[in-house]
Amino acid sequence: MGRLEGKHALITGGTSGIGLETAREFLAEGASVAITGRSQERLDEAARQLEGPLLPIVSDAGGVPGQAALASRLQAEWPKLDILMSNAADITHLPIEEWTEEAFDRLLATNLKSPFFLIRDLLPLFSQQSSIILVGSVSAFIGHENATVYGAAKAGLLSYTRGLTYELKDRGVRVNGLSPGPTVTNAFKPLGSERQAAIYEELRRTVPLHRLGTATEMAKAAVYLASDESAYTAGTVLRVDGGIGELAY
Repeated sequence: MGRLEGKHALITGGTSGIGLETAREFLAEGASVAITGRSQERLDEAARQLEGPLLPIVSDAGGVPGQAALASRLQAEWPKLDILMSNAADITHLPIEEWTEEAFDRLLATNLKSPFFLIRDLLPLFSQQSSIILVGSVSAFIGHENATVYGAAKAGLLSYTRGLTYELKDRGVRVNGLSPGPTVTNAFKPLGSERQAAIYEELRRTVPLHRLGTATEMAKAAVYLASDESAYTAGTVLRVDGGIGELAY
């Protein structure tokens, strides 16, 4: 406990799944945490599940103007920002024949474009010992069903870890990626319990460790990247994927 004592952390897409569990872990470690989501109702529900100094903010991760507004809100509320976890994502998976230009642009706006401009707009607020965590995906490293566009966007996002580490090194800002493998979240809940169970079983068979990850496991990895324990870790990607990103399946 206390590994993030006195730190201020922003988690985009913090109302469910990995984002919500990371907020829980950050709060338990002593951080003040802001979470974003598109729905006030979902933010309220997340707030009911969390304990500690929490700042819920309605924010759409898919638009550049919204990133400037988010940065302005934080500047008005907090003296500094020590941790940014860029977690909000469009997870659309489609076969190539079904992609439209509109859907393609929307996914890239959320997963690749907006995180860059959010970082730009937050520059005045970052402390001299701050950590940026970019949440990628194993889809950035392997090909699998209907994930071509999603995987390309996540690969681009994770490439920021190198370029931004170089650009921000004199500001005391570390940038790293966190690359989850198949993880149990509520992403497939709208498909119904039977279809969700079938997808999870199919994914489980592909993972060398023969199981799916949990949102808590991803959150604990995020705590490491956010804390001073990783002070000498920069410009890299931490894969928490059960080995699927490195081994044939």
